[in-house]
Amino acid sequence: MTEERIGTATLNLRRDFPHVPTEVWEAAIRKDLKGDDYDAKLVWRTDEGIAVRPYYRSDALAGLDAQVSAVPGQFPFVRGTGAAWEINQVGVVEEGSVRADLVLEAGADSVQQLGIALGDGVEKLVNLCEAQPVDVAAREIQFVFAVGSTYFFEIAKLRAARMLWARVVEQFKPIKLDACRMNLHVRTARINKSVCDPHTNILRATTEAMSAAIGGCESLTVEPFGFDDHIAINIQRVLAEEAHLNGVADPAGGSYYIEWLTASLAHEAWKLFQRIEAAGGYTASLDWLAEEIARSRIAREKSISSRDLTMVGVNNYPNGAENSGNIERFPAVDVAPFPQFRLAEPLEIIRERTARHATKTGRLPKVLLLKRGELRMRTARANFSRNFVGCAGFDITESEEYANTDADLIVLCSSDPEYLPFAQEVCSAVHIPVVVAGYPKEQIEALQAAGIKDILHIASDLVERLTSWQGRLRVAK
Repeated sequence: MTEERIGTATLNLRRDFPHVPTEVWEAAIRKDLKGDDYDAKLVWRTDEGIAVRPYYRSDALAGLDAQVSAVPGQFPFVRGTGAAWEINQVGVVEEGSVRADLVLEAGADSVQQLGIALGDGVEKLVNLCEAQPVDVAAREIQFVFAVGSTYFFEIAKLRAARMLWARVVEQFKPIKLDACRMNLHVRTARINKSVCDPHTNILRATTEAMSAAIGGCESLTVEPFGFDDHIAINIQRVLAEEAHLNGVADPAGGSYYIEWLTASLAHEAWKLFQRIEAAGGYTASLDWLAEEIARSRIAREKSISSRDLTMVGVNNYPNGAENSGNIERFPAVDVAPFPQFRLAEPLEIIRERTARHATKTGRLPKVLLLKRGELRMRTARANFSRNFVGCAGFDITESEEYANTDADLIVLCSSDPEYLPFAQEVCSAVHIPVVVAGYPKEQIEALQAAGIKDILHIASDLVERLTSWQGRLRVAK
């Protein structure tokens, strides 16, 4: 800029930021990967079986013209009603509603929630149409969804739900297309809430409420769990009156990723809906649907116990100083064949067992993280051990000395080459169990011969290991 002063030149985006072909971006990514597998490193394969790429460009919207060009408040309602959501903290659900929220609480993924909601909704609509026109019948059906922590998926899920229902009702030939608009109430999920580190539930509820608002719910309930009712309603007030999420219709519209994700979820959910219809409808399909969701539940529970999925304060980063007190649980709901559960329950049982032991004996089980040797590895393994063992609610200290310790368990934190002499020294000097943090696979037999009782590492099953050590340390049940 030699002829114009800085700040006065005309900005020319086309000239200053020329188009970069996707092939160029991909080549740059592969160069940075330095031979690592692209899919393994950068492609997220979700519980729904959808492969999410690291970025999306306009070509992701190919074939989605009708969806992307839709107008808020008009068929197929993928972009919502165009009106602000209603704060509904009472959380009253109409009798006979389509309860997709309870399917989520049983462990279902987004595709299962959508497909089952469609199947149930169509069955209800067919029954209602026996006595009244479809224009009246369709608007009598309320859909209730819950939103979890997978932020963008939850936004896309609600957009896909409205689009799918609109397409279904259209086939019943209503006089007015407004009959195709989904009556959509949303609440925050229960499955991912915990009495462990309960203040994190506020953060979870906030992102969930944002997903619901951006996704276009008609009414919203933020359910408190471990925090006060006034905080729950204020989450909605902040989003509406300070973040102004109620002032923009479909703020996610046009996002390459969210539009693609909306279409992907709708496509997969439609296939599940077709299977339900082919099997005779929703009621006739309940048995095999329950089996599929049970498998989904097992996979989600395993992801928590293996720590493939992190719940802050529950299976990682525990708050050792917390006192969760007597937090009121969510009310039990009988929704056979989809039993409700919370992901944190197995670890809550472990924490509560430790707390009962402390009440009975006057002390928590004590764990000493004994550090020695190379600084980086001993620090990393001490941090790992604090996060792992701390999920049981044990009293944890760190030291480089073990003489006169009153600990019930010692965890050695060092580097692989230093472990064997370290273990031989400590195991011969103390009369309490000693374990190793990490996975020195070449030395495991020698470590066990030296007296090491367990190896705690990143692939260890958290629930199994902590329950086992509670038993070994005679923690009262």
